[in-house]
Amino acid sequence: MAEETKKAEESKEVKFTDDELKSLQELQTNYGEKQSMLGQLAVQKILLNQQIDALNNRTSEVEQEYQTTQQEERDLVKTLNDKYGPGQLDPATGVFTPSK
Repeated sequence: MAEETKKAEESKEVKFTDDELKSLQELQTNYGEKQSMLGQLAVQKILLNQQIDALNNRTSEVEQEYQTTQQEERDLVKTLNDKYGPGQLDPATGVFTPSK
């Protein structure tokens, strides 16, 4: 009979107080807000990574363009040296002074 009483006590329902229910609801709300915030932060991180990738790609393109410009400069200097010989050019006036 003691065992039957113990089982009856174990299956007896307990009602939480209003404060306890309120605390549980606040926890659920907080978890939901944090999960939503984590999702928003994940999306922001994806967007930032896309911007970083775009910046890296553009940086590589401009570096290649810079190298192309350097080669164009070397080619022009060689062409002018072949035509006029070594010397100094004043870019402001366009006057070339041959070296002696």
